[in-house]
Amino acid sequence: MKRVLFLVNHHVVIYNFRRELVERLLDDGYEVFVSSPYGKRIDDLVQMGCRYVEVNIDRHGINPIDEFRLFRYYSEILRDIQPNVVLTYTIKPNIYGSLACKKLGIPSIANVTGLGTAIENSEIVRKILIQLYRVAFSDVQCVFFQNKHNERFFLDNRVNMRRHRVIPGSGVNLVQHCFEEYPADDGITRFLFIGRIMKDKGIEELIDAATVVLRRCKNIQFDAVGFCEEDYKDKAEELEKLGVIKFHGVQDDVHEFIRNCNAVVLPSYHEGMANALLEAASTGRPVLASNIPGCMETFDEGISGFGFKPKDPQDLESVLIKFINLSYEQKRAMGIAGRRKMEKEFDRNIVVDAYLEEISKIINT
Repeated sequence: MKRVLFLVNHHVVIYNFRRELVERLLDDGYEVFVSSPYGKRIDDLVQMGCRYVEVNIDRHGINPIDEFRLFRYYSEILRDIQPNVVLTYTIKPNIYGSLACKKLGIPSIANVTGLGTAIENSEIVRKILIQLYRVAFSDVQCVFFQNKHNERFFLDNRVNMRRHRVIPGSGVNLVQHCFEEYPADDGITRFLFIGRIMKDKGIEELIDAATVVLRRCKNIQFDAVGFCEEDYKDKAEELEKLGVIKFHGVQDDVHEFIRNCNAVVLPSYHEGMANALLEAASTGRPVLASNIPGCMETFDEGISGFGFKPKDPQDLESVLIKFINLSYEQKRAMGIAGRRKMEKEFDRNIVVDAYLEEISKIINT
């Protein structure tokens, strides 16, 4: 039986955004292995028919000993499973998984889901990672990029790759995030933030802008869904008491939150492709997002959303007020336009088909 091994750094990475690919591989007779730190979605994947291999990954750590242990552990997994192809996602699985595949002569496909905070913020770490990518990606059969900016970064930094192509992020499941009629006009404008409550997602800019908007406008509500980093827990409690933003924590199903909002806001500093915006647009909600790669692609300016300068709370504030001042029909039309864009450009089946095409080339070679 043909074997495919997924290497990821979090159970949600595969269950929420790769489940359709897993299902297609299982239906096509592949034996599917998943290596990830344990999380409750692993049980769902096992029920689907996957085989699970636990791994410990410190996603933010840079201890060389721990990094070598991860590389060695991936090598052991590969020897035990003997997969026909390995699919890697996010920085550490991409680098150490690809290096292990190179060492053992096992074909692999990597997915660059974003450049990451380290590359964006630290010159020293950036240089180290580029060197690692140059070695790791030299034998990868195909490298998928989620936006052209990330692809250009790798090419400009002379990371040699056998083959590479840009796909529409992780795509969006158009059925799971079905179109929903725009909320009835009850006089309240509800903005929703979806993402980790952390600096690089623009939470500080959102807090500043929301505070001003609530002073200037009536009947406005801000909600946030996502894991709250330790640094922001006290501030989140304070903001909730003040009525600035209501924090709902991690939610298994964000669709209901999207359905009930008027627009989704993401002031992120960097993205591969913002899944929250794809899901919002697919549901028929306008998106307001930073004008950065990974966000800009998800909306058409003035048609299905508005962009604003990253790290600029005043520009975010002006865009929020601009949206508030639109008529109900204008907001509704933006949502409809967003759904059409997702159907045309971001259907998850496009991504699944791209993977199956590349896997078929490897298996049939």
